[in-house]
Amino acid sequence: MGNRTVIVDNNTWNNTHIATVGKFLSSNEEDGIKIARQLDANYVLVIFGGMTHYSGDDLSKFLWFVRIAGDVFPGVSDADFYKDDYYFGVADWQLSDRFKECITYKMLYYRYGEVYLYEDEPPGYDAARGVEIGHKDIKFKYFEEAFTS
Repeated sequence: MGNRTVIVDNNTWNNTHIATVGKFLSSNEEDGIKIARQLDANYVLVIFGGMTHYSGDDLSKFLWFVRIAGDVFPGVSDADFYKDDYYFGVADWQLSDRFKECITYKMLYYRYGEVYLYEDEPPGYDAARGVEIGHKDIKFKYFEEAFTS
């Protein structure tokens, strides 16, 4: 439809390729841009359900990205994305620094801290998880928003 080559199409026969994409999604921007260039990727599509109550989004699947990447790349571990036994918490102090800086978190929540979903909830309320996001001031150095729907 978009006249673009798709890097991941649910065909998991090449585990190294899928792991590379998982490593990209769990990387910070400095490392992620190198992987994106290696993959010759011009766009990244992420699925976010915090506004529509869709709990099957990329944040819900995120630890699988990390685990698959960790099977191929020893430096990737889901333990790096937990802080004080929390994977995803309601405040900054409950988010690991690595999680706050990873591409998936930043892309999913980019500008979402400005969104008022409900009158009685603070800006950045994630309806799929029932929490106010903990890190709202998200900035990109290497990536830019192309389209949000």
